[in-house]
Amino acid sequence: MAAQTVEFAPETADSITAIDLGAGEGRDAVFFAEQGWDVCAADVSPNGLRKTQRLADRRGVTVQPIRADANDVSISGPVDVIYSAGAIQYIVPENRPQQFAHLKRNTAENGIHAMFAFVDHPDVPTPPDWTENEFFYAPGELLEYYDGWTVLETDRLIFDDDSGDEPHQHAAELVFARNSN
Repeated sequence: MAAQTVEFAPETADSITAIDLGAGEGRDAVFFAEQGWDVCAADVSPNGLRKTQRLADRRGVTVQPIRADANDVSISGPVDVIYSAGAIQYIVPENRPQQFAHLKRNTAENGIHAMFAFVDHPDVPTPPDWTENEFFYAPGELLEYYDGWTVLETDRLIFDDDSGDEPHQHAAELVFARNSN
């Protein structure tokens, strides 16, 4: 897939702009739109983006869907919020430094990143639904990409899942950081 540029103009000068990177079926993107934010739902799946649009239509909000891969999405910033819950594991490890640098460069002053990454953990086996296009983060790696930013919160967790009808666990880390440059 060719790199896609996320470009959207806020409806008003004081609108909060947000990108849900790896929006899936759009639940979070639509929630943000319900808060009055200008939201772009970026995902690689056309089916997921169609579901996002249907959900936004049902809820009476506007979300801009864009087909884009987390590996090479290009943002024409600055945006206020970049959010990703369960999609940045698709960024190939060798692309991560440049992609995180790009995301950070295109985040407004005092903008926020809210990121969730699956982490390689010695006590948690690889989940049965893991694919060859997904890549674990090393423990602490996600936080390293936010050197120079104000880290608002971090968390490490292990949680149960039964996706694919096979109970298993995931290890993950969360980082909430503010562009304080």
